[in-house]
Amino acid sequence: MTPAIPVGLSTAAVWPQPAGAAFEVAGELGYDGVEVMVWADPVSQDVRALGRLAERTGVPVLAVHAPCLLISQRVWSPDPAERLRRSVRAAADLGARTVVLHPPFLWQRRYAEGFAELVARLEDDSGIAIAVENMFPVRRELGRGRSVQVTAFRPSIDPTDVGHRHYTLDLSHTAAASMDALELAKRMGDGLTHVHLADGSGAPKDEHLVPGRGGQPCARLCESLARGGFRGQVVLEVNTRKARTAAARAEMLAESLRFARSHLRA
Repeated sequence: MTPAIPVGLSTAAVWPQPAGAAFEVAGELGYDGVEVMVWADPVSQDVRALGRLAERTGVPVLAVHAPCLLISQRVWSPDPAERLRRSVRAAADLGARTVVLHPPFLWQRRYAEGFAELVARLEDDSGIAIAVENMFPVRRELGRGRSVQVTAFRPSIDPTDVGHRHYTLDLSHTAAASMDALELAKRMGDGLTHVHLADGSGAPKDEHLVPGRGGQPCARLCESLARGGFRGQVVLEVNTRKARTAAARAEMLAESLRFARSHLRA
């Protein structure tokens, strides 16, 4: 029986293990699918290999995260618009209904100028939801114990400032940005299509804690989604790098899944 709100696992949650490990553990723990983070891992860039993994494990690809991190600026192409187009094609080939996308970096001026129009056009042409994600500022040290927070994104860290059809809400990012996650969800409204469920302590860094281990309203958001008839996907994007063994990593991911399922019951 397919749950009303699918709960997936990001392949980033098993890093430094490769994408294949995420398919395996997702299948073992009972996740409804995976979100593929396209980055340096060669398998994450290989649509045919990903399709074989999905077929072998029985774990479908729910979403594709476009390669828009600093470390993936040359994956598939140095042109961010081409990377997005390839992400949409990959999602279509893999049967995923969502592409997760960050706003343009400040230095991507030309890309930023046509960003909203490109996203809308690709959605119209493909039928794939391109869900633009909220981000967080970075701290720049000024010396003598002084620092300032600056945005690396154009026009801002909040995609609702531009207005898109579809959004990804990331709770680790709201924690790092000191943003009210529930208020941001309200601003996203019916456009809220995809959730990166993770926690944060409120420190000015991207922590991706297991939900329930930080200060974000993870439970309240999930309960609100269930009550409101949310038709998107919830993906656990948690950081398990400190897990010393495969068993410890699996337990963190099992705890994350239990949390999500328990609070997503309407």
